[in-house]
Amino acid sequence: NVDDQFELQRGLNNCFAYDLVPDVAICEAALRAARRINDYATGARVFEALKIKVDKKSQYEDYLKALKPVKDELGIQTKEELGL
Repeated sequence: NVDDQFELQRGLNNCFAYDLVPDVAICEAALRAARRINDYATGARVFEALKIKVDKKSQYEDYLKALKPVKDELGIQTKEELGL
């Protein structure tokens, strides 16, 4: 359970530092934690990190599809959806 931005970002840095791509459940928990502490930017960066970590565009699209309900529920958009 994350209480502040530092803990969330530290956990995400550790998670994405490995050669593996985090599971959908971990990404969902990170998105919910970001929203809970009102850190929209970190929530959006989860998707950025996923896009960098996956090997193929289709894998990123699979993550987007799997996380769409949570993304919509929390109102978090990707960098592309924000027009950045």
